[in-house]
Formats: sequence, C-alpha cells, structure tokens
Amino acid sequence: MILFSKSLSRLPQTCRHERETSARKAAGTFLIAALFALAPLVPAPAQADGSKTPATITISGQGKISLAPDMGVVTTRVVTPAKSAPEALSSNTQAMNEVISKIKEAGIAAKDIQTSGFSIHPRYADRRDDPNQPLKIVGYEVSNGVTIQVRDLDKLGAILDTVVRSGANEVGGISFQVSDADKKMDAARKAAVENARTKAALYAEAAGVSLGRVLSISESGAIAPRPYAMRADKMMMAEAAVPIEAGQETLSANVTIVWELDQ
Repeated sequence: MILFSKSLSRLPQTCRHERETSARKAAGTFLIAALFALAPLVPAPAQADGSKTPATITISGQGKISLAPDMGVVTTRVVTPAKSAPEALSSNTQAMNEVISKIKEAGIAAKDIQTSGFSIHPRYADRRDDPNQPLKIVGYEVSNGVTIQVRDLDKLGAILDTVVRSGANEVGGISFQVSDADKKMDAARKAAVENARTKAALYAEAAGVSLGRVLSISESGAIAPRPYAMRADKMMMAEAAVPIEAGQETLSANVTIVWELDQ
C-alpha cells in the first residue's frame, strides 16, 4: 500500500509534463504552417542590376576581291640513283649545286632559294615474279628539293626552263601568290562587313525591329594559291621558255557579326 501511494502521488506531475510537451509541439507545427502560408506573398528578389538579356542577331558575311598575282613559287627536285649511297649523294650534290648556281645566275636572290626536303633511301630488287623472296638492296637513291620564289613573273618561264636543263628532274608544281596580301585583304574585309550588315538589316526589318549596336565581330579568311602542275620531261622538250599564264587570284574574307536588336 505504501508503494502504491507513492506511485499515485507522481501521476499528476507526469501528466502535466506530457501536456506541456504536446502544447509546445502544436505551437511549433502551427508556426511552420503559417510560414509556408505566407511564403507566396513575399516578393522574389530582382536581378542585381535590373537589366534584361538583350535580343541579338548573328549574321555571317563574305567579301571577295580578285587580283593579278605578282609572285610565283616553284618546287623542284634532283633525284639521283646509284649503286652505293656515297655515290648517289656525290652525284646528287653536284647536280643540285649546278641547279642552284644557274638559278642565281638567272637573277634569283639567295633569300628566295630554300632547300625543301632531303632524303636518301635504298632501292630494292623487283619481287613481282617472286613476292616471297627476301628483300635485296640493289642501290640507293638521293633526293634533294629546292623551293624558288620568283618575284618577277616575267622570268618564271625562263626559270623553269633553267632548273630543268641544269639537272632538276622533278618539278612539283607552281603556285601563284599576291605580295602584301594581308594589306590587300582590307578591301575584302570591308566588303564582308557590308555584306553582313545588309543581310542583318533585311532580317531585322522583316521581323519588325531595328539593328542596335555591334556586340562582337570575328573574322576568318583564306588565300588559296592555285597549283599549276608541270612535268620535267615535257619541259625539257620545249625549245623556248615555258609559257605561263598567272590569271587572277581571289582573296576572300569572312566575318561573323553579332548585333543587339532594338525593339
């Protein structure tokens, strides 16, 4: 009975503690619900500078100009076979020295003559009748190339004749160039910008807006030299200087411009 009385005396305190805990939980739940209910009424933060991303238009334009080339570049080689590598090298060196000497005598400056490739490799016996037979070296071949820049196109035909007759037995070809091409590209660049602006204005008008300020300009361009193939054996048969027609070179510029649009 004594123990039972003590248990009964503690009961009111336990119930009171549980009621206080339940009340605190209910109050917390109500506060959270109230905050969620009020959240839609709080305005969202604006951008820091209050600006909007501008509407833009991106257009590419191209400009071209045609010019008569005033330079020619010739690539030629001396190829010398022999039974031994030293013999092939000696013969090739002698022949190439003769070619370079004649080129200089024709009025080409040393700065416009450049070695463009040298190689020496073995030559093997023909195995077409018996592909399974081992490789057999029967000699060596030395190849030495030279690139010649001809600044006077009137001399180009004579230069070609000179290099072949002096010992060059391979002519890789000719390409034509325009000197100071980057400066002369300015006209093509201006034409490319105008071409892009014309198209951009047309699109903007059709869309009911107008062009604003230019945001960016990027450029790409190309000057493609035209190759002119030659055969050394045919050139050696010619009695006169090889006829050369330089024609026209096309310089092109491409630009991509981004405009802001005014609504």
